[in-house]
Amino acid sequence: MKIGTDIIEIKRIAKAIEKPKFLQKYYTENEINLIKKRGTKVAATNFAGKEAVSKAFGTGFLNFGPIDIEILRAKSGEPFVVLHKNAKQIFYDKYKFINISLSNSKDYALAMVIFS
Repeated sequence: MKIGTDIIEIKRIAKAIEKPKFLQKYYTENEINLIKKRGTKVAATNFAGKEAVSKAFGTGFLNFGPIDIEILRAKSGEPFVVLHKNAKQIFYDKYKFINISLSNSKDYALAMVIFS
């Protein structure tokens, strides 16, 4: 089992997502659509989630990028992680499940990830 956490200032991500290149580098098309529907806090919690996943790998973004980690929501609102490309291969070589919890306040977004 591995754990990763991250916390980020929402205003930092709000400023960053104004730049289309940032959006395209860090978020998938599905995530961008979610951000357009639900706003800045989703962008910030997803960013924290991607960082938390990279920390659970223990390598940061070595051999894959943030775009290879997709964080979506079930109809119930529960977040879930979809891995792509090399991140997917590296994960399934060692683990079977990813659990993610996202939270935010007025100023901060927080993510915790557990690989098992």
